[in-house]
Amino acid sequence: MTVEPRAPNPEHSPQYFAGVSLIRTADRISNRFGRLLRHEGLTNQQYNVLRILRREGRPLPSLEVAERLIQQVPAITGLIDRLEKQNYVVRRRCEQDRRVIWVEITPVGLELLARLDHPVEDLTQHLFRPLPADQLRCLTELLDTLYTSLSDVEPGD
Repeated sequence: MTVEPRAPNPEHSPQYFAGVSLIRTADRISNRFGRLLRHEGLTNQQYNVLRILRREGRPLPSLEVAERLIQQVPAITGLIDRLEKQNYVVRRRCEQDRRVIWVEITPVGLELLARLDHPVEDLTQHLFRPLPADQLRCLTELLDTLYTSLSDVEPGD
């Protein structure tokens, strides 16, 4: 089903239309990944935690994992609790500073990611197939620029 776009409201700025378009597109992409990951009993955020830990190749403090997440979550502890119950990660308290909790991906978590690598790559290829390589590079640069500029921006700044 194709939805006809509404006539643009002349009161809205190009930034408004870009923002709405970005949010709609990001939501659709996130939903597609969510459906894929649900087959393995994961959420997008849980997958992201595992991906971060695999990429790092060593245990990380839980707060550092939280800072690296694509989508911020209010309670990293609950997210890690669920991954630990599935045997995808282990936690241990830092002996030097008992406030710090180290999180490490397990072999079971690594196996899960290995199973997901091809389906995730295939989905990514499918979702971005309308864009040639030069447009993908441009899109990535634009999004990186916007992301960097938003690090400390609040409405009205």
